[in-house]
Amino acid sequence: MPYLTAANDIKALIAKISQAKILWVDTEIADYKSNPKLSLIQVLADSTDSTGDATFLLDVLDKPELAKDFISQIMVNPDIEKVLHNASYDIRFLGNDDAQNVTCTLKMARKIPAYILPLPNRQLKTLIETLCGIAYVDKTEQSGDWAKRPLTQKQLEYAKMDAVYLVQVHRRLREILAQCYPEPATENLTALGEKYQEIESQWKPLDVEFAEVKERFKAGMMTQKLKDSSYFELSSSITMKVDFITLARLTQTEGIELNFPVTLTKEIQKQLGEIITYPSLEVEDIASWRLNSNVQQRRKSTKKVAPEPATEDLTALGERYKQILPEWKLLDSEVEHLKERIKKAMLVQNKGNTPHFKLSSSSILKVDFARLAKLVLSVGVELDFMVTLTQYIQKQLKEAINKIDVQIEYITSWRMTAKTVEDEDEEIPF
Repeated sequence: MPYLTAANDIKALIAKISQAKILWVDTEIADYKSNPKLSLIQVLADSTDSTGDATFLLDVLDKPELAKDFISQIMVNPDIEKVLHNASYDIRFLGNDDAQNVTCTLKMARKIPAYILPLPNRQLKTLIETLCGIAYVDKTEQSGDWAKRPLTQKQLEYAKMDAVYLVQVHRRLREILAQCYPEPATENLTALGEKYQEIESQWKPLDVEFAEVKERFKAGMMTQKLKDSSYFELSSSITMKVDFITLARLTQTEGIELNFPVTLTKEIQKQLGEIITYPSLEVEDIASWRLNSNVQQRRKSTKKVAPEPATEDLTALGERYKQILPEWKLLDSEVEHLKERIKKAMLVQNKGNTPHFKLSSSSILKVDFARLAKLVLSVGVELDFMVTLTQYIQKQLKEAINKIDVQIEYITSWRMTAKTVEDEDEEIPF
């Protein structure tokens, strides 16, 4: 467990590991709640290490130049695969969008259907204890004081082993994923279709009831003016929209280049006319494939006459939700998994029809907003459609958003969040 604090030693190590093909990387963050900053970078290049003796600990607290070296030589290097857990958090401190060739074990775990890996969450601790045969992993040091120096022996021990555990989890996830998704070319589509029918017949009635319970609960909470219950929280969000031409003119006047994809619906294509063929637009044609069932099953209606939302018994509804959730979650994951395997296999085997499914395709045309805005303003085409002002767009517009001289369309949407299920992933997964 080489613990490196001297700048020359850290630079020398970075230069050395920049020749690696794969690295397992973790970080410890100081003052993560108030003023988060990088404290430690853990790097392991030896996948056979089970003790942490080969884990390098790079102390970069208040040494931004060393962090920049690591980013420029390791994180940005496309030839090195970097494996992290909950990578979206770590790369905030390790290059953000510039980081390349990053593998996230959290995303890998999420690809495994719940019926195959039925876990309460996908936190690293849970994966270690479940997949690696380790009875208990102490993660209390993760919330320790990583801004204080010197670091304790217990902190260093914890830091080195996290990288070892990451290697083991990564290895097991790769094995499970390989079993979950056989080669599409060799899939037996008839057997898959029959299995899908069997599972779908169990899932469908439960899925209908599951959706109905949630909808009734939401309607009941809104009518009874409740934002919180023992089972759910109800929160609202505002969606702002503005017409395309207004936004295009604003970005042109203010010299702001907004780069985000715009889907060209049939109506927009009709409005564009022949200018959709202009090379400057660089229209991207994305093929979309849809799987449709060839077997229509007769189902009895399970819908019951629901009470008025004002008199809805939310406790009884909540208990029913808790009762059906575990079974629904497992069946739903299996249905989605089978459909994904069937679709991939039909594409690879070049089959548009099977006894159970048919595959249909459609095209989705997308174009960059900045290119579209520049072209339509130059040729005088008045496109008539609304653009949702996402957080990204609002951030790019900054104060210029206040200069839009037309009424912005405010759309309020309500979201219900379950309290009965443990949160799958924390921002920092303790």
